[in-house]
Amino acid sequence: MTRVVPFEILFEQVNESAVADDTVTVAVSHYNYGRFLPECLDSMAAQTHPRLDLVVVDDASTMESSVRLAREWIESHASRFGRALLLRHRRNQGLAQARNTAFGESRSDLVFVIDADDQAYPRAIARLFEAMRDTGSAAAYTQLEFFGVEERLGSADVWRKEWFEGDNYIDATSLISKRAWQEVGGYTHIEGGWEDYDFWCKFVEKGLSAAYVPEILCRYRQHPSSMMRTETTEARNALIIEVTLRHPWLKLKP
Repeated sequence: MTRVVPFEILFEQVNESAVADDTVTVAVSHYNYGRFLPECLDSMAAQTHPRLDLVVVDDASTMESSVRLAREWIESHASRFGRALLLRHRRNQGLAQARNTAFGESRSDLVFVIDADDQAYPRAIARLFEAMRDTGSAAAYTQLEFFGVEERLGSADVWRKEWFEGDNYIDATSLISKRAWQEVGGYTHIEGGWEDYDFWCKFVEKGLSAAYVPEILCRYRQHPSSMMRTETTEARNALIIEVTLRHPWLKLKP
């Protein structure tokens, strides 16, 4: 039986066939964010960590200009990466599956997760890599800086199970071991959002932990169409029920 691949390869360039132990794959999920994507990818190309692969997953964008901008940027900057790959889902499958596709296609164990409208400062991946190497953690994350229509600091802090009981305080933008991603079953689609919260709760339940780098190195863009400002706010009560059914130890309040 012929296996149906749920995505098509729009561009691939391999500059380094060997994958070193310190190679990090940058996994970018993208849906109609062509106006933001170049800034995100510019921040990845500017990373001080030398060995990077790049996997951009377009989740069947309806705006062809978004796909075109993604391809143009990757074609122009492919030499920066050991491997540069642009994939496009054949149908829209949601943020969770876009991230899962990127993990599945990663050549390296270490994967840096970032959405197409976000950014990171040049030292972000290098510092996260050092934190995972020095602590043996399954993931690492930094403090977050919100920018755009709202400017403030995030709520990231040291990893503690009990702090997840009342809310999620760690963003998706982080460095994660592919082996840990496999162990927790990857990301799961949740209607309205909170895939990140669910993912970290699965980390807790598997006895995994993440290292906190107390530096402002990752940036979350706030804009009218961002999920945090729309879907998750409107559907909070339904999300509380859904996530609590998955993780009964949570103590979420409406």
